[in-house]
Amino acid sequence: MEIPVEEAPPLTAELDFTPAQRRRAIAAATLGNGLEFYDFITFTFFAIQIGNSFFPSHDRFLSLMGSLATFGAGFITRPLGAHFLGGFADRHGRKPGMLLSMSLMGIGITMLAVTPAYGTIGIAAPVIAVMARLIQGFALGGEVGSATVYMMESAKAHRRALTMGWQGASQNVAATIGSLVGLILSLIISEADLSTYGWRIAMLLGVSIVPVALWVRNSLPETLHGPETTPVENVGFKGYMRPILLGFVIIAAGTIGTYIFNYMATYGQNTLHLSASVSLAAEFGGNGVSIVVILLGGWLSDLYGRRWIMIWPQLLFCLLIVPSFLWLTTERDTVSFIGANLVLQIAGTLPYGAAYAAITEGIPKEVRARAFALVYSIPVAAFGGTTQLVVTWLLHVTGEPMALAWYLTAISAIGLLAMIGMRESAPVKLDPMQPAMAKYSVRPAA
Repeated sequence: MEIPVEEAPPLTAELDFTPAQRRRAIAAATLGNGLEFYDFITFTFFAIQIGNSFFPSHDRFLSLMGSLATFGAGFITRPLGAHFLGGFADRHGRKPGMLLSMSLMGIGITMLAVTPAYGTIGIAAPVIAVMARLIQGFALGGEVGSATVYMMESAKAHRRALTMGWQGASQNVAATIGSLVGLILSLIISEADLSTYGWRIAMLLGVSIVPVALWVRNSLPETLHGPETTPVENVGFKGYMRPILLGFVIIAAGTIGTYIFNYMATYGQNTLHLSASVSLAAEFGGNGVSIVVILLGGWLSDLYGRRWIMIWPQLLFCLLIVPSFLWLTTERDTVSFIGANLVLQIAGTLPYGAAYAAITEGIPKEVRARAFALVYSIPVAAFGGTTQLVVTWLLHVTGEPMALAWYLTAISAIGLLAMIGMRESAPVKLDPMQPAMAKYSVRPAA
């Protein structure tokens, strides 16, 4: 008796989107993701000023630590958001998931931006600020899964990493706009006014765009029930454990690096005693160039495969960290601070367009939004939320500006090892039949 085999769809099966629909879908997911990260990241640029508002103290270190602890609170609820909102997106659709996370983010941002300072309402001020950050973290935990997976499922197979690169690029767009707003505000208003209301202006600019983003997202087609673009063997968690576990490590290393880069505005002012304008200019330049670099990395990995586009740039990044920090800590001027930030951002960002694709390509569609959200949010919660506290404490107790460089080098080397362990998943590198057939088992006829 012949054993029937279920016919497998081709590796490149795609949703029936027109080119215009694909562009609109990717732009809308990118826009929403970027807007949510804008206010989440902007907090780090104004950590000193927010600390003065909610945690006034004669000791600048204590005020800054209070502010960074509030920032870290937003990471506590990210895994919860990933689990509940990611599961919601897997059951009900990517679009409803993105709409819900965006609405919650708008609520959290508004609460933080309009809460009066400690001098006006006392202890209620930091309590409300922490609550607002918890809501933001919950929303962002779910946003990452639904938006990133939506980008993957709406993309053509041979452009998947380039498309998914917009997940990271949108964060850098948000960080670039946030640092530009901060730079402009630092140039036109005084330091005192920056602490009183300047940072609130920067955050409320993000809130004003939320209704537009909700309207754009509501017009998107759904991708959950379309054909699978990369069939994956689904035999329980063990069937996709490798990309999950290695993804944890890669995202953890990238997160620590990202929040160290976002900390550089505080590092420049607090440790190197540079002006706010110079520090924010370095943030602006570094984040701006990263937009192009992460997309370049995604494009290259679509052409040549995921692994080597992760491994070689990450190795270069590890080798450049210490020399770059020696330069900026020795010279302590505008050229060295901005130049070193640009060099490190270029090398450190290039692998992540490939990394997002490599992780998601190994996860079955029916659990993809929740799984990727958890892979992203758990290490972000564990390490991203504590990074700025750790490095502030490390710099304080050692009194050594280079301590930051050694910490970043060690973490980045661990990320490099995880990248080496990832399997190749780019369609251009795979035999088209092998990945597709892996999902379909041969079973006896009844």
